[in-house]
Amino acid sequence: MSEMKDFWYYVHLPPYCKKGIMNYKVIRENSKKMVKEYDVRLSADADPTVGCLSGGNAQKVIIAREFSREPRVLLVSQPTRGVDIGAIEFIHNQILAMRDAGAAVMVISSDLSEVVGLSDRIIVMYHGEITGCFRADEVNFSELGLYMSGVKHMSAEEMRPKYAREREPSFP
Repeated sequence: MSEMKDFWYYVHLPPYCKKGIMNYKVIRENSKKMVKEYDVRLSADADPTVGCLSGGNAQKVIIAREFSREPRVLLVSQPTRGVDIGAIEFIHNQILAMRDAGAAVMVISSDLSEVVGLSDRIIVMYHGEITGCFRADEVNFSELGLYMSGVKHMSAEEMRPKYAREREPSFP
């Protein structure tokens, strides 16, 4: 299996580097592990750099690199733009796995199906202004479209989660 010499962005951190000395054996082993775990397809005869990979495989490298650090907060923008259907499903599953593991995940995407499929809560913006806030399981595409086009706007009170309104103390 080919190694990916630019697979890891974090090579300056332990265990990849100690006192400024790169541990190439650990870097190669981890690269091979991530290539296998994230199903990155490498050509045996090609230069195994990210720039030589297909869009889907390049996205998988980024997902592997970032998710392997086990972040507590994850911001993903257009996570599946330009990738094949198989890679889309894989990337979505990885994002959902991070959410299920307790990470806070924010998805920014122009693909409405992707937003609804990956989200617990959806915040809609129109011309830089928040126009609506919804639970993903309580809204449909038509309703979202009205807020996305600026036709409808929620008040600040409507956007506050129901559970937050219910838990507030009432004052006489």
